[in-house]
Amino acid sequence: MVSILLNIWIFVAVILPFVELKHDKGYIAYCPCMGRFGNQADHFLGALGFAKGINRTLILPPWVEYKYGEPRSIQVPFNKYFKIDPLSEFHDVILMEDFMQNIAPEIWPPEKRIAFCYSSRGSSGGCSAKEGNPFGPFWDTFNINFVDSEFYGPLHYDVYYSDMPEKWNQKYPTEKFPVLAFTGAPASFPVQKENTKLHKYLKWSENISREAKEFIKKSLPRGAFIGIHLRNGIDWVRACEHVEKSPLLFAAPQCVGYSGKQKATKEMCLPSEDIIIRQIKRHARSLGTIKSLVVASDSNHMLPVLSKALSRMEITVVKAEGSSPHVELAILGLSNYFIGNCISSFTAFVKRERDVRGLPSGFWSYPTSISSKHDEL
Repeated sequence: MVSILLNIWIFVAVILPFVELKHDKGYIAYCPCMGRFGNQADHFLGALGFAKGINRTLILPPWVEYKYGEPRSIQVPFNKYFKIDPLSEFHDVILMEDFMQNIAPEIWPPEKRIAFCYSSRGSSGGCSAKEGNPFGPFWDTFNINFVDSEFYGPLHYDVYYSDMPEKWNQKYPTEKFPVLAFTGAPASFPVQKENTKLHKYLKWSENISREAKEFIKKSLPRGAFIGIHLRNGIDWVRACEHVEKSPLLFAAPQCVGYSGKQKATKEMCLPSEDIIIRQIKRHARSLGTIKSLVVASDSNHMLPVLSKALSRMEITVVKAEGSSPHVELAILGLSNYFIGNCISSFTAFVKRERDVRGLPSGFWSYPTSISSKHDEL
């Protein structure tokens, strides 16, 4: 009897106030519906910063993935790839699966589900939140339908340099709008500079970390290694044709800044074999202890070319491999030095992870060496 009373007291005095506090703060839900993982990761950091700025709990969405030949996207739980606890050190978060099962029935019943978008999209005149792929499959995963649309323009997501948080909370108080469910991420792309530091809270899951370390132990037994990322698939080649007219294309601001005054070049987007080999050799000589080169690529890993070019330096060239591209990212993050593509959001993920850990990185055809120093939050 005493034990039962004690458990009731703990729930009422400790757990219940915490739950009510989270409800009072309100929630943010969104569909990570633009691009593949690199773009979604950029958007996630922006959404995390936005949630902190307007002081709402962020509902962690599953990652949207696409399988060849499949007409609909699949949704992979957020915590398959990343830990939850480190994110909670920065701000309140909850898995979407947990939210829908344990909290939504109480504060966000089906008849009160409103989709938020900047302005009308699609054919309905509203937000058309479920029109198309991956929009429909994403919300269908949780049996979510929307009864109405809300246009939040001209409000925006920059919560750092204005009174935007106050404007959001004034227009959408939690009592009336407990959940702001966005048709897309409440974030800019590429990631806003102020949000790049939030990557320090994004930690790989135990499974991803273990697989990456096992690859290094098994495939790179000779010690220090350089990791490189090559983008050279046909879609990327076509995209690079437009880079000089689009100075902030994709993740280009990580090199040229956000002002647009510096210009990205085609060589930064699609470096030649000669540039790739020269940069690898230069960094290998500089570091002195490099025994291996690990290559991640969307198409041509250039293994024969690189193996021949580095044979005199006795550097072994291997392909980054794992059960998912996320393992490849984790491997690159653990390299002694990393060289990536200025324009690629896949590279940008590795660069941010290494920055917050104080590890050195560089870029193809980018003349200025990147400092390994970083500012703490």
